[in-house]
Amino acid sequence: MKLIALIPHYNHATTIGQVVEAMVGMGVDCLIVDDGSDEAAKKVVTQLLKDGVQVIFRATNGGKGAAVKDGIKYAGDQGYTHVLQIDADAQHCLNDCEKLITLAQQHPQSVICARPVYGADAPKSRLYGRKISNFWLVINTLSFDIKDGMCGFRIYPLPLTAVVVHQDRLGNYMDFDTEILVRLHRRGADFVWVDTPVSYADNGVSHFRAWQDNVLISKMHARLFADMLCHVPQIIRAKRQRDRNG
Repeated sequence: MKLIALIPHYNHATTIGQVVEAMVGMGVDCLIVDDGSDEAAKKVVTQLLKDGVQVIFRATNGGKGAAVKDGIKYAGDQGYTHVLQIDADAQHCLNDCEKLITLAQQHPQSVICARPVYGADAPKSRLYGRKISNFWLVINTLSFDIKDGMCGFRIYPLPLTAVVVHQDRLGNYMDFDTEILVRLHRRGADFVWVDTPVSYADNGVSHFRAWQDNVLISKMHARLFADMLCHVPQIIRAKRQRDRNG
């Protein structure tokens, strides 16, 4: 397994270094995809360059999904077999990366996903929105296989993921994290889940846009639902294949 940590970054100058240093400390290569950050944040990212740390600078901000898609394409071109997606805001439990990596080594064809465990600091609006989104995941996959669609802390096996990124229409913003899991599921991907705590710092920077991103996520689920109705036999075949493999 040849793994690289893919870190989409947009103006997280105070936390990106912490995430990169944690990955380097675990011996994991890093790819920062800077999504049109301001000059101050770009300067911080540039200072992180060293052996094992690479950076792609996008000219303009195109959204988290756009940044991750660029990173997945780059990682595939560089011969990596797996991508560890992790946010730049340090809200994910960095120590749990080792759990995900171990599981990826044991299940190299599976998507290894973190299932968030929230504390009292989690915004109620985000929790309610997540419950609604997860309800639609059950509908759109005809299963309970995807435990959480919005936590962008996961390891993708690149061969299948690269096909999805290349062939399927995927959202460019916060809708990406959910949609790519559904698309992988419909192509027969297996999922392994790891519970992990998620923290919200008082001074944390979130780029989740309450109105715009919720609208995009709602449209994404509606699109997936319409597509699901047209491909029920395919989804059922993929489920049976997973059951046989499992």
